[in-house]
Amino acid sequence: MAEAYLNYIGGRWMSAQSGDTFESHNPAHPSEVIGVFPRSAALDVAAAIAAAEEAHQAWRLVPAPHRGDVVLKASMIIESRKEELAVLMTREMGKVLAEARGDVQEAIDMGKYIAGEGRRFTGQTVPSELRDKFAMLIRDSIGVVGLITPWNFPLAIPSWKIFPALLCGNGIVFKPAEDTPAVATVFVRILEEAGVPPGVLNLVHGFGPEAGQPILEDPRVRMISFTGSSEVGRLVAEEAGKRLKRVSLELGGKNAILVMEDADVDLVVEGALWGGFGTSGQRCTASSRLIVHQGVANRVTEALLERVRALKVGDGLDANVQVGPVINREQLDRIHGYTEVGTKEGARLLAGGKILSANLDNGHFYSPTLFDRVEPTMRIAQEEIFGPTVGITSVTDFDHAIEVANGTQYGLSLAIYTKDIDRAFRAIRDLQSGLVYVNAPTIGAEIQLPFGGIKGTGNGHREAGFSAIEQFSELKSVYIDYSGKLQRAQIDV
Repeated sequence: MAEAYLNYIGGRWMSAQSGDTFESHNPAHPSEVIGVFPRSAALDVAAAIAAAEEAHQAWRLVPAPHRGDVVLKASMIIESRKEELAVLMTREMGKVLAEARGDVQEAIDMGKYIAGEGRRFTGQTVPSELRDKFAMLIRDSIGVVGLITPWNFPLAIPSWKIFPALLCGNGIVFKPAEDTPAVATVFVRILEEAGVPPGVLNLVHGFGPEAGQPILEDPRVRMISFTGSSEVGRLVAEEAGKRLKRVSLELGGKNAILVMEDADVDLVVEGALWGGFGTSGQRCTASSRLIVHQGVANRVTEALLERVRALKVGDGLDANVQVGPVINREQLDRIHGYTEVGTKEGARLLAGGKILSANLDNGHFYSPTLFDRVEPTMRIAQEEIFGPTVGITSVTDFDHAIEVANGTQYGLSLAIYTKDIDRAFRAIRDLQSGLVYVNAPTIGAEIQLPFGGIKGTGNGHREAGFSAIEQFSELKSVYIDYSGKLQRAQIDV
């Protein structure tokens, strides 16, 4: 019998007040139930918000170095349980075990990085224009923050939000994706073990309209941090904007690798294979477009096609598998729908394009798919597919490549392969994206630099790096006058 999981509210593990539940399934073996979870609704969310609001009052007064100690302890516990968490993640989300270990490692790294910020938590001192007056900037907590996370990085992305939110002294209501609630629950259990006080961190399982919407609507929640699709992100922004909530959005991408005629073709193929088909293409940074100079287009296409055809698809727990399942049946159908769209638009299907479930225990498997003759205006070149599908577009020169790369609504991650240092720096300058890679694919961000994008990819906020603290703290300007008399700034004497 599958394990029954619970919400975590006010330091207590509890069912949804309605008693309703839902199941989490293994996408490689859909008949396997990972667990049964409370299907939360408005009453559960309200209780979580009330607990966070009350606990925040004491937590914000705990010195930041001590809050950092709790974060560090949590990261060390995660490190000690890395393999256990990775296996659970592969069973629940599907990514191959090596990638699941990387997801866990990212959470470990984030915890260690953020814990160190507890000893800095930097403000600023500036000179006053008046005598005997001191001016400084300090950081304060925001209050209650609502964190809504996706299923594709079920530990890493929650760690990007929860660790800095805790370090900054906030109360938290955490709603993970309904496809990966088990990993989220284990993460919260670890934080509880690490010493997060009751009520500071609250976990509510459930679906967006029932459990996510009340977080957006409640005026006690001062800030929303959401990672997910651009379509849902716009709705989040609209709801938060009506209530003047602070909101951070990390949304979709249609990322591209630019390949110049002087590029190392073998290196390009390795990068395109990893960037396009890692995590079965289910990354907001996936290298779904390959923009190739016409002088090397045939060589790149032939070499990549050979490697794509050789990719082994299956259960991510199998060490020989390179591409695991996609998350659920709905996503499987969506990916296949884009294959049909691309074919109708006139792109040439070179490999894949098939649902493989029948031969793989009815799992949600899709064959690694490669198109060429993809025109920049085609839907498969413009819309985020979020699956193992890569399209190749041929271009005439560097300027044409830049134009095509920038020609989507998104602006998350772009890459260029070239041996020309001048061209590399022009690309760094001219590519419209929050992340730029040179001689590497569009995936592989590290936690010590900010992560995020421009245009339709988000609203300008960044996660990780120094931006993590900026995101989850309020700035407070302080003036201390020790002159013993009234002094009037900007007023002529």
